Amino acid sequence: MLTPHLEAKIDDIAKIVLMPGDPLRAKYIADNFLTNVKVINNIRNMLGFTGYYKDVKITVIGSGMGIPSMGIYSYELYKFYNVDKIIRIGTCGAYIKDLELLDIILVNNSYSESSYALLQNNCNEKLISATEKLNDKIEEIAINNNIKIKKGNIHTSEVFTPYMTNINIDVPLNQYNCIGAEMEAFALFHNAKIFNKEAACILTVSDSMFKNNDISPEDREKSLNQMIELSLKTAINL
Repeated sequence: MLTPHLEAKIDDIAKIVLMPGDPLRAKYIADNFLTNVKVINNIRNMLGFTGYYKDVKITVIGSGMGIPSMGIYSYELYKFYNVDKIIRIGTCGAYIKDLELLDIILVNNSYSESSYALLQNNCNEKLISATEKLNDKIEEIAINNNIKIKKGNIHTSEVFTPYMTNINIDVPLNQYNCIGAEMEAFALFHNAKIFNKEAACILTVSDSMFKNNDISPEDREKSLNQMIELSLKTAINL
């Protein structure tokens, strides 16, 4: 065991990692999209798997919820397991009316009020970019496979938006042009930056303050599958 949180051997983890927030979604991806799958982590039930997608070795592991959890796992993958690229695949809430439920977003930059970067290495940045080259490849794959995506900035919040007593999105929306909110990308992008690695984030809109949130399980699964397939097809073309 190389870290307190991951029990995998170095060779067990691929250079390309897909990270959903939910460890059970990691299992879903392994069960439905990968072949020759090996369980590489069970610690704290943060399930991780390595397998093959069209003969390319890929690891998929949960990040957990929130900046601290993503911060731990992405840090350890980059630093101790020599991972080169991490693509977060998750869900988000919409801040603008133009976003429809189940739209797929490719994140350009993450804004956060979090002190994570400041505490981690005295970085005062509040807006951190995804890796442009990796985003360009994701966009190319989306176009080639007729997968519609929208691009924009995301607010990485430390509080689940529906639980806020006074929802005020003026700063992320109007100052940083954030089109939605999630809870992990900022830590991932920061860690990629400090290790000179690559990171991207693809999100599916799961809720909106402007829409009826009644989505059928079938529609949700279909849309999440499209996001998963986009990340996998990108991974084998890097």
